[in-house]
Amino acid sequence: MTALEALAPAKVNLFLHVGAPDAQAYHPLCTLMVFADLGDRVRLSPSDAPAFHVTGPYAAALVGEGDNLVLRAMRALLQALRGPRSAMSLVLDKALPVAAGLGGGSSDAGAALRLLRQVWAPDMADDRLQALAASLGADGAACLWGAPVLAEGRGEVLTPAPVLPAIPAVLVNPGVEASTRAVYGEFDRLGRFGDVASPALPDAFESVEEVAAWLSLQRNDLEPAAIALAPEIGQVLAALSEEPEVLVARMSGSGATCFAICAGDLEAEQLAARLAELRPDWWVQRCRLGGPWPDA
Repeated sequence: MTALEALAPAKVNLFLHVGAPDAQAYHPLCTLMVFADLGDRVRLSPSDAPAFHVTGPYAAALVGEGDNLVLRAMRALLQALRGPRSAMSLVLDKALPVAAGLGGGSSDAGAALRLLRQVWAPDMADDRLQALAASLGADGAACLWGAPVLAEGRGEVLTPAPVLPAIPAVLVNPGVEASTRAVYGEFDRLGRFGDVASPALPDAFESVEEVAAWLSLQRNDLEPAAIALAPEIGQVLAALSEEPEVLVARMSGSGATCFAICAGDLEAEQLAARLAELRPDWWVQRCRLGGPWPDA
């Protein structure tokens, strides 16, 4: 076989409503997840012995991480298949910041599962692969396919999202990590729990402006907690709110990455270029949000 490659797209929470923890300390939530046309990449090729390598600009951030989700995905699939399979080499090209609210690990695992199924078990049903992805974490099932989805419950109740246009956007990370555990701990301390009832959604959004107007009525309930722990996130949101191209800006997930929705690709390109020049210490990427993208 020749080498195979897949995009592990960045996940963005257009909104994230989070409630008080239940008896098991899990937080109910409601979130609309979309995916960017950029992200990490996973490559799969034949090998004399199983191998895993991490490359890319954020590879060093994973040193000492321990059990990577890509390896856990591979082991989960092997266990499900209950038999030896040909040895493979997996390479993760880490282009996304870590602890960034972009679902990087879950998306990496999803890309690995899609590639490995193609080689080891092409007849495996989608729902069986999705169950394996779900076993790897709360975002696992949603990140497997890279398609827009409404997630509820603990993140495991998935409903297809309304039809969305391709959304021109800019992703901005201030260069700080936001620990999901720490952010939720601060969220509980603040006690500002949200309503997690699903908001009324149309069957389809006709334009980016309509998406932005609807999102302006929603929120990310974790923003105050994340900003309390990492004030740089607040600086990003404040900067984005002052830019003329921005229709709406918000933090993704538990942070630290924020996103700005723009009316068009030109506006997004202009915004990204200006921010990159003004703040070279920030990670700034122009993208489109939606999904699934062709090579996902």
